[in-house]
Amino acid sequence: MDNIELKKHANEVRKGVVTSTHAAGAGHPGGSLSAADIFTYLYFEEMNIDPKNPKDPGRDRFVLSKGHTAPGLYSVLAERGYFPKEDLLTLRKLGSHLQGHPSLKCTEGVDMSTGSLGQGISAAAGMAMAGKLDNASYRVYTLLGDGEIEEGQVWEAAMFAGAKKLDNLVVIVDNNGLQIDGPIEEVNDPTPIDKKFEAFKFHVINVDAHDFDQLRAAFKEAKETKGAPTAIIAHSLKGKGVSFMEGQVGWHGKAPNDDEYATAMADLDKIGEELK
Repeated sequence: MDNIELKKHANEVRKGVVTSTHAAGAGHPGGSLSAADIFTYLYFEEMNIDPKNPKDPGRDRFVLSKGHTAPGLYSVLAERGYFPKEDLLTLRKLGSHLQGHPSLKCTEGVDMSTGSLGQGISAAAGMAMAGKLDNASYRVYTLLGDGEIEEGQVWEAAMFAGAKKLDNLVVIVDNNGLQIDGPIEEVNDPTPIDKKFEAFKFHVINVDAHDFDQLRAAFKEAKETKGAPTAIIAHSLKGKGVSFMEGQVGWHGKAPNDDEYATAMADLDKIGEELK
């Protein structure tokens, strides 16, 4: 798929994030928008998946370690055809299969229930280890937040993955620089992120999270890396695509009201027109 098509899908994913959080009156749009290009590349280009057979034992696995950005994951799953886009309007509603954090018991295409920060990478490392023990060909991908990596469990999992040489594991850090309480360097500075993963025996790649050429090259390099897991540090912009959300920590966990929804959708419609 060429970059224009990927950008079109990513823009639709962003529309789904805005639409679902507005309908719910709650949710986490900022980090969902910063990760939209990563979600899009994974589900439309990188991973071996089939929406018609979501439990295929040979499929690649994805774990959303930063589970609060479920609106982004749900939106890309809908865009990829796992369930109707109309379902996004039921986000966080009683009885909906789209709850505030991903649940593998509720939603087709979700490989792991997540929400408690720091735990997703442990599950992903376990899945990768299981793949090695079974001589399976599937790969495992997990997306973390840069605030999330302040959790100690992240580094226990990283130590394990590096020690076990899990080259079927790719850890992606959505490095948008903002967490719920403010800039990461002011809350509990985790930088240098790349050097930390290198210390845990990871192969590390730094990319612009919104450049599909760089994402394509990074995931290709990850597949070619043998004997070590890969960490992709994806430098991103919180709220990407929505003018008043970009770079604003206040949009970490707040839903747009009616006027803000209209402005956000107008922003994204303009981007869509430019991609035609």
